[in-house]
Amino acid sequence: MSTAPQETETEQAPWYAAYPEPQSDLMNISRAEVLEMLKGSTGETAGKDFVLVDLRRDDCKGGTIRGSINLPAQSMYQTLPTIYDMFKAAGVKKVIFYCGTSRGRGSRGARWLSDYLLKVGDNSIQSFALFEGIKGWANAGLEYVEFMDEHDGSVWERLKSQ
Repeated sequence: MSTAPQETETEQAPWYAAYPEPQSDLMNISRAEVLEMLKGSTGETAGKDFVLVDLRRDDCKGGTIRGSINLPAQSMYQTLPTIYDMFKAAGVKKVIFYCGTSRGRGSRGARWLSDYLLKVGDNSIQSFALFEGIKGWANAGLEYVEFMDEHDGSVWERLKSQ
């Protein structure tokens, strides 16, 4: 008879499990469209007409898309009313969320804001996820890299092989 304690594996729930599952359909925006917006080709002004939100927390090495604000996804849901109030007061029409690939935090953030916009009955703001996230942006070529702050190419080269 063994008296050794039995090992039990306890899996920790993902951070987003504490919040409701988003209900809205995901609206993606292409990096080409965002690049044109940043260049001013669409007549929209960054920080006024649209805002880029980087939802990465401690994995934001390698740079960000120029002008992005950093709002770690882990603190987003509980601050949605404040985020909404800030963007509404500023007259922002498009909020574009991204993370590494925009398949997790980026899409979740975009959908949570869409849910909130539906809840408050506001259709003047659109919520998007950047298709393929910052990884897609950083690996799309020089014209995209030129619109990055604190770009470190070695980080993106290393991530390509993962």
